[in-house]
Amino acid sequence: MSARPASKIDVANVVGHFINGVDVADDNRPEPISNPATGKVTRHVAMASQQTVENAIAAAAAAFPAWRNTPPAKRARIMFRFKQLLEEHADEIAAAITDEHGKVLDDAMGEFGRGVEVVDYACGIPELLKGEYTRNVGPGIDSWSDHQPLGVVAGITPFNFPAMVPMWMYPMAIACGNTFVLKPSEKDPTAPMIVAHLFKEAGLPDGVFNLVNGDKEAVDTLLNDARVQAVSFVGSTPVAEYIYSTGTKNGKRVQALGGAKNHAIVMPDADVDNAVSALMGAAFGSCGERCMAISVAVCVGDETADIVVSKLQEQIANLKVGAGTDNTNQMGPLVTKVHLEKVKDYVDLGVNEGANLVADGRGLVVAGHEGGFFLGPCLFDKVTADMRIYQEEIFGPVLCVVRAESEEHAMQLIDDHEYGNGTCIFTRDGEAARYFADNIKVGMVGINVPLPVPVAYHSFGGWKRSLFGDLYAYGPDSVRFYTRRKTITQRWPSGGVREKAQFSFPGRQ
Repeated sequence: MSARPASKIDVANVVGHFINGVDVADDNRPEPISNPATGKVTRHVAMASQQTVENAIAAAAAAFPAWRNTPPAKRARIMFRFKQLLEEHADEIAAAITDEHGKVLDDAMGEFGRGVEVVDYACGIPELLKGEYTRNVGPGIDSWSDHQPLGVVAGITPFNFPAMVPMWMYPMAIACGNTFVLKPSEKDPTAPMIVAHLFKEAGLPDGVFNLVNGDKEAVDTLLNDARVQAVSFVGSTPVAEYIYSTGTKNGKRVQALGGAKNHAIVMPDADVDNAVSALMGAAFGSCGERCMAISVAVCVGDETADIVVSKLQEQIANLKVGAGTDNTNQMGPLVTKVHLEKVKDYVDLGVNEGANLVADGRGLVVAGHEGGFFLGPCLFDKVTADMRIYQEEIFGPVLCVVRAESEEHAMQLIDDHEYGNGTCIFTRDGEAARYFADNIKVGMVGINVPLPVPVAYHSFGGWKRSLFGDLYAYGPDSVRFYTRRKTITQRWPSGGVREKAQFSFPGRQ
């Protein structure tokens, strides 16, 4: 390995990698991991060298031939055992998420549970991989289709859901017969590492699932290695675009889920109390660090906006912010000091742009956690479409209120935005809701549901610059993404019959 860590770093407390069924103690370029609630460094994580990533790819490539030929029913039995182990270790995994990400334990457990739903879905892989068969498509000719695995596939995942988003990828990829290399976020790597060991305990053969921690060097190695057949990514739009363009240029299949600026329309006839409660959770849950967070409330009519803003202010004043280990808190800290400063800069920018900051969380201090990366909920009113706080993804506890004249005006704002990940409408009017759902140019739509995240047996993905690639994450699209369809046409000539050559293109017989 290159670049030994400084002597003050406890090498034994450096999170390494998991390759070919064993821990790899790589101390290359260690980076600190902080507890966001205290601001204190708790451990370090090694940034994988190119050689380490290539070792993981080699392990996956060596394991592929046997794994692809493993019967789907046997793969499913391993998934069932893996699911059981995940549930037995749920508290440990949720605690690791809270310790490194900062989200409240209940939220961490909720994330974990949604990830396990995908493992549930993967347990049904024998049914999901069934092809199609037609007998006698011609005289004595049968035809069928087959879903065949790609080979070595990779996943590159973000900090905001260290357990759930990787589970969007590797359970289905592995169940389909592929082998996998995961590059999780270096900001909160412990939960994925726990899961890697549970997969081995479930009976997964060595090399089928590998994990490398790292940065751009690791990402570029995965993108440029010819042995990697496909890459799944979730993160910001600039990086998603880079992943997609680089991966496809190298002949890989790529799905790259990018950023978002999710709008919620509040109609004049909405149940405003319920809408405001929904906006509170959708905007400030997980400190706003999620791609499905509602960051813009589009209120139709000034009267609607005035009521919504007033009620939001009341609830914000009572929102409890503190360490995620205390489940009486509703919002924890941001993930890092760098990200905290970035979000605060956006709040400063909104003030300078002329938006009305009616709730300012910048001065929040949490007693006993003065060094933590805390920012209270922030609410802007009278935001306009030309402001950067409206145009750009902030990824923090900042909610913008925009005033629209009509449903059509509100929908035009959404359609004109570069992102198209998720959206919702609050209304009692079925006609308005149906029109919205049918015509809005967004991939995931909620009707009185603020976070319309599909369940595991549907698929997750946005439109416009929120998704690069043709197929969504998990659900039915995951089988399509992680397999190639092969169609076989077969005929056995009758014994002893000499057939004449046919020179015309075969048609229907």
